[in-house]
Amino acid sequence: MDEEGSQAELAARIEALEARVEGFIQQGITERIARMEDALTLVTDVERYQPLQRLLKTGKLREADEETVRVILQEAGTPDREDLTPDAVRLFSCSVLRVVDRLWTTYTGGRFGFSVQLQIYQSVGGTLESALIQDTAILNRLGEQVGWRQDDQWKTIDQARHDLDDPVGCYPIVWWNSPYGAKMVNYFLSRLFTCQL
Repeated sequence: MDEEGSQAELAARIEALEARVEGFIQQGITERIARMEDALTLVTDVERYQPLQRLLKTGKLREADEETVRVILQEAGTPDREDLTPDAVRLFSCSVLRVVDRLWTTYTGGRFGFSVQLQIYQSVGGTLESALIQDTAILNRLGEQVGWRQDDQWKTIDQARHDLDDPVGCYPIVWWNSPYGAKMVNYFLSRLFTCQL
């Protein structure tokens, strides 16, 4: 091979390596940016999430459950759960849902949180489509799986013990109690799907 051909081949190989390195750098930067955005969501809203974090850290699940409702209602711009419509749920901030979920999963060892509830919903046959069509049979199976239903009846919020030994996925539970009933639950599940929790 002559010197010119050798240099051309070397230049092509260097160019290919540069492209690969650039791809690795770009991928790493993208991942770092995503992690930083998640961290910044929590940092910029320390006041919003700190009470929830403190309650979960100290194992006060009942109070953390109520605080979760407060955070969600604050995000929705309404002071009362009765004023929150299912359509408003479709517009919830995914970053807020992720932070709340991350706090629950972190401080309960992965036992509780929205993502845990969504995984269980999927394990009993739930999909985005079943949430959108409001399939009550699948919703009932979710309730049975996480301990919200017993003897074909929905339990009341007052029956929740708020204990770490309760069934996986049963908390947060207070949020799910809505005057819109199953419609609100299904709309919220569909939002969890679209937020990719």
